[in-house]
Amino acid sequence: MLTVLIISMIIIFVVLLLAVLTTSKAYKYEHKVDSLEDNPHLQEDEHNQKK
Repeated sequence: MLTVLIISMIIIFVVLLLAVLTTSKAYKYEHKVDSLEDNPHLQEDEHNQKK
């Protein structure tokens, strides 16, 4: 019974560690956004509105 408890605690620790590492990495990710000048869809919309 003690063996099952120890193995369970190890599994819980590993899963918790992986969750914390994944979340930390996700928060560090920098999203990149195209500027408005380089957006081809915006230029199409402006062209269609002028007609």
